[in-house]
Amino acid sequence: MLPRKHEREQLIKTVGVVGAGAMGSGIAQVFAQAGFSVQLVDLAQPILDRARATIDNSLTKFVEKGKIAAADRDATWRRLSTATSLDALANADYIVEAIVEDANAKCELFASLDARLSPDVILASNTSSISITSLGAATKRPDKVLGMHFMNPVPLMPLVEMVRGQTTSAESMRIGSELCTRLGKTPVEAADYPGFIANRILMPMINEAIYALMEGVGTPEAIDTVMKLGMNHPMGPLTLADFIGLDVCLAILDVLHEGLGDPKYRACPLLRRLVAAGHLGRKSGQGFYKY
Repeated sequence: MLPRKHEREQLIKTVGVVGAGAMGSGIAQVFAQAGFSVQLVDLAQPILDRARATIDNSLTKFVEKGKIAAADRDATWRRLSTATSLDALANADYIVEAIVEDANAKCELFASLDARLSPDVILASNTSSISITSLGAATKRPDKVLGMHFMNPVPLMPLVEMVRGQTTSAESMRIGSELCTRLGKTPVEAADYPGFIANRILMPMINEAIYALMEGVGTPEAIDTVMKLGMNHPMGPLTLADFIGLDVCLAILDVLHEGLGDPKYRACPLLRRLVAAGHLGRKSGQGFYKY
């Protein structure tokens, strides 16, 4: 007998997170903090080691600021495991994918997960722009594939963009949204169009700021100051682009341009040049600013 409405999400005890970069480590942390057993998987052990250090730093700051008790930090660690093989996800009840923003890589992973896991396991993607429908089509469970787009930094940002693919079931969306609530996040549903809501609006603004810089309209500092003081943004668009990663910004703009076919989404040549030079923002030590 199948679980009744709202029962399925209560059965989710173990969450698998695939990809241990900045987003994956943050996602693993918030699930573990919320009481779930978490299996964080990445093919590269050094990335897992860095993820553990990042999580430790985040939890330590929460303790120092009085947001959580030291005992809660220790309990979070006991609920978190890492592995370099997808085989470690055999007992997972729910999966969140957070690998590189590449459609082919994600489709290949989803097909592999689909073949390995129980057919009732929901496969969620943290993609910021790639079609959820295409990811679902790579599996035999497209009704159980959805978008669960967390914001960076995950432990601090309250929004999760929930994306419904063409064949995602209402039950899957309900379960995913309920999980967000259990994490203390606010789920907001978006349709499966390139960039969804967040990046459909954000990336053209960042791209226009880069064009303004390229054309000499203002310095990076001037552009960011105008947006902070004039528009009350917490950080300027060029600082934000550096924080996100210029390679990620470029990948999202390419998805928007290809998916919507509108030249207004064409990535600025300066952005392409910086990415080609390896100037990716904070993570590389240099982007529009030096770090």
